[in-house]
Amino acid sequence: MSKQKILIIEDNSDIRENVVELLTLSGYEAVEAGDGREGAKLALQELPDLILCDIMMPAIDGYGVLHILSKHRETYNIPFIFLTAKAEKSDMRKGMTLGADDYITKPFDETDLLTAIENRLKKFSESHPFDNGRENFLEKIFENNKKIKTYDKKEYFYRENDSPRRLYYIHEGKVKISKINKEGREVVLELCGRGDFFGYWGILEDRLYNENAQAIEDSTIYEIPMDDFKKLLKTNSTVSSNFLKLLSNNMLIKEDKIIELAYESVRKRVANSVIAICDVYGEEDLSFKVPRDLIATMAGTTVPTTIRMLTEFKSVGLILTSASWVQVLEYDKLKNAPF
Repeated sequence: MSKQKILIIEDNSDIRENVVELLTLSGYEAVEAGDGREGAKLALQELPDLILCDIMMPAIDGYGVLHILSKHRETYNIPFIFLTAKAEKSDMRKGMTLGADDYITKPFDETDLLTAIENRLKKFSESHPFDNGRENFLEKIFENNKKIKTYDKKEYFYRENDSPRRLYYIHEGKVKISKINKEGREVVLELCGRGDFFGYWGILEDRLYNENAQAIEDSTIYEIPMDDFKKLLKTNSTVSSNFLKLLSNNMLIKEDKIIELAYESVRKRVANSVIAICDVYGEEDLSFKVPRDLIATMAGTTVPTTIRMLTEFKSVGLILTSASWVQVLEYDKLKNAPF
């Protein structure tokens, strides 16, 4: 029987080495990363059975790591435990809402850490009986309840005031969820990528859609009939619990977006939009190719203003740009900059 693999993402070398030694002596296979960017790459390469991750780290913080991994089918369901000195309730709420499974504060007792790991691995095994840790369980559950359809770039899935008919799951491609404000300007509320669901709010609340969903590149979509989806929610506790987590995360995104549009500066909104796009589109080197008008609509500003902000970020070494792509050089600094 192969050993269960645990990834430790921690920038403090002493703590990281101690945890690696503890896990190895306890019969686990331990892999390690010294910062968030390396950790996210290693998670996608190694596909561990569980991840231990610090929050305050260079390059990408723990929240960023969790957000990036939640966008990939291969890592969406991997149990994730924050291992950190931060213990404020707001930090714990944010981490758990983003999808973390547990939260252990430093300094920690070795027995408590091992117990938390064992409990999370056991709970994951019990709630994912058909999942070997390498596939998205929700996709597998819907295997016999979906049809596959291809949408062209700029094609709409639904518009405001349409009646809900089905749940959508992105197999390949990118989708934007948006609204038109009182001035007739489009504002992007959320970007969705591979492994994301959308179209569920209208079904769950039994109402017409109050947003638009449009493909921003050619996309392959799993469509699940509304009645089949409702039946799954009633009869499958694992599907229900996963959607509760997803809904909680979605609410946090919407709350943050409303606050951002109301109170943040244009510079901060553009920075947040670049980070959000990087999380969905970003390659291993944190580069992506999108039109400038997408960044502008996400930030709720104009294209010329967006270009000016990107030029400023480039001048201080936060990003690199060309006519067709953006590369984030300092993810954590750009994300947390007090603009």
